[in-house]
Amino acid sequence: MHPFFKKASYTILTSATVFALISCSGQDKTAQAATNDLATPAPSSAPVLVTGLPDFTKLVDHISPAVVNIRTTETVQARNQASGQDPICVFFPDFPPCLNQPQQAQPQAPSQERTRGIGSGFIISKDGYILTNHHVIEGSSSITVSLNDKREFKATVVGSDPRTDVAVLKIEGTDLPILNAANSDDIKVGQWVMAAGSPFGLKNSVTAGIVSAINRDTGDYVSFIQTDAAVNPGNSGGPLVNMSGEVIGINSQILSSSGAFAGVALAIPINDALKVANQIRNTGSVNRGRIGVAITPVTDEMLGKLGLSTTEGVLIAEVEANSAAAHAGLRAGDVVLSIDGKAIIDPREFAHAIGESAPGTRFSLEVWRDKQRMTLDVTAAADTAIPA
Repeated sequence: MHPFFKKASYTILTSATVFALISCSGQDKTAQAATNDLATPAPSSAPVLVTGLPDFTKLVDHISPAVVNIRTTETVQARNQASGQDPICVFFPDFPPCLNQPQQAQPQAPSQERTRGIGSGFIISKDGYILTNHHVIEGSSSITVSLNDKREFKATVVGSDPRTDVAVLKIEGTDLPILNAANSDDIKVGQWVMAAGSPFGLKNSVTAGIVSAINRDTGDYVSFIQTDAAVNPGNSGGPLVNMSGEVIGINSQILSSSGAFAGVALAIPINDALKVANQIRNTGSVNRGRIGVAITPVTDEMLGKLGLSTTEGVLIAEVEANSAAAHAGLRAGDVVLSIDGKAIIDPREFAHAIGESAPGTRFSLEVWRDKQRMTLDVTAAADTAIPA
């Protein structure tokens, strides 16, 4: 082949190779750019990959309008500032040069409002009655209620009961969203529940879980509903609802060594809360019956001495002088087996039966004394020890 053609062929081959390399390089860059692009939203909803799980969205939509955030403030007295007095003597009044210095009368410092706390609640009537916890509003000088639709109201305290930790507030409104109550006696361990409120001040928060236990006795007046739905500071006073959006309890306490949720939350059964709330709403206070006894459980160690075969009932440990129990003839050492024909299993049931009654209620007590059954009638007096 002629050298010219050899050279030309080499030149063409080289150019083609370079072009191919350039083209491949451009393709690599394009492919890399495409690979680095961010994913864009799908034009339509993707198919659901996991099914059979509970969906709480409708429940949230139903309950949220009636769940409120509660902010409280308290009045504090500002410290007086010394005027015209040696600053050293303000802090060290016993310093010798200050002993003979005349004390100047100071004007009273003005009081100030400061934030006290944040809690939750829920509306139970269209004209603005709200349920919450006593400890949420205790000691407050002003209360602000915020709704989910961002409306705010100043609330007044209708009444509050420290024993059950229930408080009733009132805001001025009409046709307000409300939550209805379920029968908390019908709840079952294991059923799904949702807690709503403002944990740590984060409004409109919900958590879900199950009823972990019922009739949980912690030594307080109320036997609680236990749940594993997360409840934290700020949730107090908010509703615990069932899957129908009905309130079964008021979130009240958490059991925790750190002060934050540790898997155990306690709610006041709504049946108990409404009994208190209705009294507060109608009279402004809570009137309870009492008979004036101290009680204790019947233990296995007592059975032989008492002549009983079961630990059911409550042992009367002490009877107050001039009390309703004393007038009825109850004695220390008696075991109350039933009230008005209903068997008493433990001290909690006895306390509820008496404490939930109105003053003047007459009870028929079946009593075990000296290994014999007898019946005593007792009329409850007013419990004035703990005012509403």
